[in-house]
Amino acid sequence: MSPARAPEPAVASDWTPVDPFPALGRRRSFISGEPTGDRLRLAYFRRPGDPILYAKAWFGPGAEGPPDIAHGGAIFGVLDEVMGGCCWLSGLHVVAARLCTDFKHVVPLGLDTTCEGWIEEVNGRKVTARARMYDDAGAVLAESDGLFIVLEAAQFAEMKNRLEQR
Repeated sequence: MSPARAPEPAVASDWTPVDPFPALGRRRSFISGEPTGDRLRLAYFRRPGDPILYAKAWFGPGAEGPPDIAHGGAIFGVLDEVMGGCCWLSGLHVVAARLCTDFKHVVPLGLDTTCEGWIEEVNGRKVTARARMYDDAGAVLAESDGLFIVLEAAQFAEMKNRLEQR
């Protein structure tokens, strides 16, 4: 049975915590907005000189799908946010246009997974990104690819304005 609250993430000594969405300031997020709750804990990290965005994702009882297993939508959502996060951290303010996820193994509740996200290609306003989630033994649990679209300056300004009015 999964613990009711997320444990602190165990990370490599050269990982530095980061906020992949600093341009958005304080905001609520369906995926990473409640790190001490019983649903999900998603914490982001970087390594010096490494373009990959790392994350530790924990799925609690509030993310249950089948008995004692994380809901596929929760896994999908984490990988979406990791891909988007690596884009935003690189200065590309994007929204998802197409996402595809392959589920390789079930994710038991309480498992502290590792995720990696990276940009594959930038072509004008189109950004292709990939992410994967794996367990401590290195077994890939799920992997995703996505097409993201860079917001136009006016769209981004409108988004920031809405956030500031909250």
